[in-house]
Amino acid sequence: MSARSTNADLARDGRTDAATEAFLAHRNLLFTVAYEMLSSAADAEDVLQETWLRWSGVDLETVKDQRAYLVQITTRQALTRLRTLGRRKESYIGTWLPEPLLTAPDVAADVELADSISMAMLLVLETLTPTERAVFVLREVFDLAYDEIAESVDKSADAVRQIAHRARTHVSARRPRGVVSTTEAHAALEAFQRAINTGDMHDLLDILAPDVVFLGDGGGIKQAVPRPVVGVEKVARLLAAGLGRIAATMSLQPAQVNGYPALILRLDGEIDTVIAMRIDDSLITGLYAVRNPEKLSHMEREIMLHR
Repeated sequence: MSARSTNADLARDGRTDAATEAFLAHRNLLFTVAYEMLSSAADAEDVLQETWLRWSGVDLETVKDQRAYLVQITTRQALTRLRTLGRRKESYIGTWLPEPLLTAPDVAADVELADSISMAMLLVLETLTPTERAVFVLREVFDLAYDEIAESVDKSADAVRQIAHRARTHVSARRPRGVVSTTEAHAALEAFQRAINTGDMHDLLDILAPDVVFLGDGGGIKQAVPRPVVGVEKVARLLAAGLGRIAATMSLQPAQVNGYPALILRLDGEIDTVIAMRIDDSLITGLYAVRNPEKLSHMEREIMLHR
């Protein structure tokens, strides 16, 4: 049974025992935990499959809190996979970016959740060690108690407190300057899309921050900038030249990606690029263009996330 069909297969098999019901009841939560730790929907789904296999063999009479126990299994599996992913990223061709998700509207309504899964925040979380990331996510996003987190990461509660403090300090120094309102994000996106559609360089310069950074991820499959492009004029020229070449066949579609407004660029009707952005003080300070087709499979249907 593949991770991507867990729900359908369980329902089709008629397996409605207590273990299955508990797993399905918390599935969206478990996926969210795994995705926040891994920045990859495909890997998060694999973690859910591994979690189910272990959960299905547990004696439920020994489990006091099913939600906490499932989160514990998921966290441990995600930690194992996160360490493997670290080695995989070292050989990744070009810039690595998180896998974007087409998220449901209710994700944007949960401001803290949307902030935690934004492309900008996921890139900040990439700078933490695996254990720091697990502790930060479980504490700051899911508000788990220190002793619960300790069980998940095989540390003492005191050690977890220290790790949480260290991770919090690290993230605070690197995260976006403040939570962006939906109105502010939509306004920035509309201004950016209008500048791209009209090709007006002045409008583009007005919406980009002086120190804006453009990152592109082609995964060695699609062409992308090999390294970050920094500075408003360089990024504007890059966008004008790159999008100008494909203007006749492209369309830009607004979408909710990782909890925030973003653009889906289609060529001849097919998804080619997802452009997410970081916004600070109403200006775009980061543009993240994901072109690797292996990372775009979750852009055709909304993903349900839950805390």
